[in-house]
Amino acid sequence: MAEFWRQVRPILALPVLVTIVIPAALLLLTRRTRFGGRRPSLSQPTPTLAGLMLIGVGLTLVVRTVGLFVRFGQGTLAPWDPPRRLVVRGIYRHVRNPMISGVVCILFGASALLRAPALLLWALLFFTGNSIYLPRFEERHLLDRFGDDYAAYRANVPRWLPRRRPWQPPDENSQER
Repeated sequence: MAEFWRQVRPILALPVLVTIVIPAALLLLTRRTRFGGRRPSLSQPTPTLAGLMLIGVGLTLVVRTVGLFVRFGQGTLAPWDPPRRLVVRGIYRHVRNPMISGVVCILFGASALLRAPALLLWALLFFTGNSIYLPRFEERHLLDRFGDDYAAYRANVPRWLPRRRPWQPPDENSQER
């Protein structure tokens, strides 16, 4: 049970805060309608379908990355309890930050689905903040913790836009470090 709560607390504290609590507060504050935006409409299916697709992709990325952190990284998504091993499996062989990409997809999807400018602004701010934070702090910390394995990973796997073919680490055993 302790392991369960170790994993659930960061999920409640981070992705739920960023994708549900803050957007709900923004929608309530903007008061354009009951939802702070327009209701999804089948009369304009493109934004609705795009929003639903982005949310689906985002949820898939977040769930898969959390699972990889738990199973192979022996840690959580939280900065206070990071993975103890470098995870270079699954989606992490295509892109370095699939969890943040997933959250950004959810935010852009919600802004399209609800046609809410406040959510679009929040998505842009969240992405910009992470674009500054990741290279300045997180990547330096990962380089200190995982050394050459992370340096090789960072040199071969892009931060945001996935590579078409999965990167194969030179030493297949390094994928579990």
